[in-house]
Amino acid sequence: MPAEVLPTGALPAASPAGAAPLAPRARLLPALGAVYRAQLSRARVARIPLLFVATFQSVGIMVLMRGVVDGGSEARAVVAGSTVLVVAFVALNLLAQYFGQLRASGGLDHYATLPVPPAAVVLGAAGAYASFTVPGTVVTAVFGSVLFGLPLGQLWILGAVVPLAGAALAGLGAALGLLAPRQELATLLGQLGMSAALLLGVLPAERLPAPIDWARDLLPSTYGVEALARTFEPRPDWAAVGLDLAVCAAVGVVSLALATWAYRRAAVR
Repeated sequence: MPAEVLPTGALPAASPAGAAPLAPRARLLPALGAVYRAQLSRARVARIPLLFVATFQSVGIMVLMRGVVDGGSEARAVVAGSTVLVVAFVALNLLAQYFGQLRASGGLDHYATLPVPPAAVVLGAAGAYASFTVPGTVVTAVFGSVLFGLPLGQLWILGAVVPLAGAALAGLGAALGLLAPRQELATLLGQLGMSAALLLGVLPAERLPAPIDWARDLLPSTYGVEALARTFEPRPDWAAVGLDLAVCAAVGVVSLALATWAYRRAAVR
């Protein structure tokens, strides 16, 4: 219908620049919830076989170490390290691969066009991948405790260890995937990070040479391993457990902030 025959009030108001106004930017928490649900749904479909592999890998390591380690502090270190290794496999390794693939395929351009804060994208993906590790960590911890004769009464601490260690490792994995110049390098860095969590987390600390022990202190998952291992003691030192979890939380904040900065840097290129 020609515009001349329309009533004067029926004409749409044109914006000063001649374009439709943009939608307001979404707030952090609603955007975070939307990204988290979308990523969790995606991970549930695509990552279940890999979660089975991660759990089977940790269980296999404990079975092998059972022939070398009898009990005591070494058994506690093996079970705690194998449990947190499930988190490292998913939250560090797979998330590094995911963001590396997202950057290489141009998927970051899609997120950049949405009115979603960068922190929501990083935190939502990291939270989904970390949450996805919960079944595997519980199975691994229970199996390892039964295998080595460790108490099961304090496994509720997994409710703090998994999200804190998962946040630290997921932030590191996202940063590696976003900062790597090539997708293949992101995959390699994720694999190396998981290997470091395997070697430095599962092996008892007292058996490691001093330089490697220092490198172990720099690994974010170490503090989650230490916190979980302390709860297997007959009388856990809860102050030390709380300190380890606090360090793990601080590292998680730093690594997620680094991942958010890396996302902004990659999205504008």
